Amino acid sequence: MAGPTSINFSKDINIKNITSAEEMMSAVQKLLPVDIAVCAAAVADFRPKNKYKNKIKKNNQNYNQLHLEKNQDILEYLGKTNKLRPKIVVGFSAETENLIENSTKKLNQKYCDMIIANDVSKNTTGFNVNYNKISIIEKNGKVKNLPKNTKSYIAEKIVKKIIDKLLINEKNTN
Repeated sequence: MAGPTSINFSKDINIKNITSAEEMMSAVQKLLPVDIAVCAAAVADFRPKNKYKNKIKKNNQNYNQLHLEKNQDILEYLGKTNKLRPKIVVGFSAETENLIENSTKKLNQKYCDMIIANDVSKNTTGFNVNYNKISIIEKNGKVKNLPKNTKSYIAEKIVKKIIDKLLINEKNTN
């Protein structure tokens, strides 16, 4: 699933285009059960409570009052879902301070098995560049730091970690 993007996906990848948090939640629920859920990007935490069919004009007296309602948290939903919970739930945490502490809190609050912690305060790694530097935090508290490298290299390491965890879990349940 992908929200609005300029990425040209391979024809070998089946993409469901999503335009709202509600559509994303519905699509996620329809895909369950799955073995692995990787939530690489968060949808908006809030949405406008009222939707207007027409443009809101500047001379409208109420233009400065925006009422919001909370979107359902898809990552937390996946982590908490009992009978349909994926075997492995992986989240991402984009932080600007207290990377490990804030990411560990998120891992626990969202009931993840693993979280990819990403310091987005630097302009040489993270968003809008081809390099990143991450920490993989597991539910057991183990932290693996990956030094700055290309995003494709880091993606390979993340995928390997997830697959290894799945295989270990499968071995332990058989």
